Amino acid sequence: MKIGAYQFQITGDIASNFQKIKLAVLRASRENIRILIFPECSLTGYPPHDIASSSLCDFEQAILCCDELDKLAKKHEMYIVIGAIMRENDNYYNSAIVFTPMVERYVYQKRALWGWDRDNFHPGNQTGVFEVDGIKIGIRICFEIRFPEYFRELYRERTDLNIVMFYDISDNDDIARYDLMKAHIRTRAVENVCHTLSVNATGPYQTAPTAIYDRSGNTLMELKRNTPGLLVYDLALSELDFGECGRKEISDVFQKGKSEYDKRLY
Repeated sequence: MKIGAYQFQITGDIASNFQKIKLAVLRASRENIRILIFPECSLTGYPPHDIASSSLCDFEQAILCCDELDKLAKKHEMYIVIGAIMRENDNYYNSAIVFTPMVERYVYQKRALWGWDRDNFHPGNQTGVFEVDGIKIGIRICFEIRFPEYFRELYRERTDLNIVMFYDISDNDDIARYDLMKAHIRTRAVENVCHTLSVNATGPYQTAPTAIYDRSGNTLMELKRNTPGLLVYDLALSELDFGECGRKEISDVFQKGKSEYDKRLY
């Protein structure tokens, strides 16, 4: 299955963001990409960096863009995953919206909220798992990469691919943070024996990568920092290697509790 991730500089201008997203979808269709992922808040901008607060989002315009993305997903038989602010009654959510070639959409809402997120959003309660052509995919958003527990949930769901949508940027170049965030992603891939893809906004300076890692944390492909671009990777799931089998076996025992782990060891 061909997967894609598009990075670009997100703004508070929904029309401008949507135009970049649409062009990326058209480009991805020429590459026969089946699922295309964009960064956190890629449609609406991220508060307060791009807009003052989530309540000031132009939701009428966002809804119109989402209707267009529905049409694009069906026209190109593509799954399109974007980040956006969503409103339900008086609550605002940092959301990942999955547009599908079928009728329904799937939505995951960020749960790990701190700082600006806590000021602007309400936590979600979904598991963050959907399926494309028999491949189970898990979604997580930005700050959730810091917590193994959110990815252990996906391990229990037996996901084949996990995606992490970031809006993790800095006004100053911070390669140390970039390397740290990359290490977090690679570790989540290793812990959960799962291919993991990350996608981030571009600037001014990226502090998390747009890249894909295999089940052992090896880099399969990584885009150049701070530059708009499309990552394209043909994901083919293979048999687990020796080390991956070991990690999975012991992880499965851990799911049953410590007493079972002790029995397994001794």
